Amino acid sequence: MTVSSDDELTGLKQIGRIVADTLATMSRAVEAGITTRELDQIGRAFMEAAGARPAPELVYGFPGATCISVNEEIAHGIPGTRRINRGDLVNIDVSAEKDGFFADTGASFAVPPVTRAVERLCRDGRRAMWTGLRQVGAERPLADIGRAVGAFARKNGYTLVRNLASHGVGLSLHEEPKDIATWPDASERRIMNDGLVFTVEPFLSLGADFAEDGKDPWTLYSNPRSLTVQYEHTVIATRHGPLVLTLPAQ
Repeated sequence: MTVSSDDELTGLKQIGRIVADTLATMSRAVEAGITTRELDQIGRAFMEAAGARPAPELVYGFPGATCISVNEEIAHGIPGTRRINRGDLVNIDVSAEKDGFFADTGASFAVPPVTRAVERLCRDGRRAMWTGLRQVGAERPLADIGRAVGAFARKNGYTLVRNLASHGVGLSLHEEPKDIATWPDASERRIMNDGLVFTVEPFLSLGADFAEDGKDPWTLYSNPRSLTVQYEHTVIATRHGPLVLTLPAQ
């Protein structure tokens, strides 16, 4: 989507704030003993109270309002009876629709006690995302995002999952531009036009290079098995740089 009016910008800001506040609400409930289904129900209730509809369920028939992935699961985990334990690494991915507009966000959370390496991975996962976001702006190459995140990962001793990409969003959950690499991609030639709406969501890992299918139709696992974090914002490319839509209310 390319924003072309104030009404569109208002609609995007509204759904961006809703998914951001949903994620923040769910994050405060992450603790040892809660099941991923219970956590998902908290997210669903918050979205529905705000007049929004969970996008994975709406668009793809996903069996949950949000995607919750634990430890070896790195994306699209199905909420269920799995109980979160001390020491777990939990990723929550929240996307929703309201009034025809979509936004998408996500973050990873470590349940104490965890090792220094896991604490550092979470800290650096967020830093990697912001490294990519700082490359966003009208008339800039999309490839700058992957180059910057790749340089950050190399410098700090991480790998990047290279088959889970960022994507356009706005009038649907996934739209053009598709497959925006958050790793160096020499074939990327596209330019960010003014008003372009998309996500920036690197998957930073302690060793994984790819995501692979599991036993169910949805959950993806790290390959090779390594702890991996994902942080994600929806952003608009403007002539003044990135306009991040998915920041929670203060």
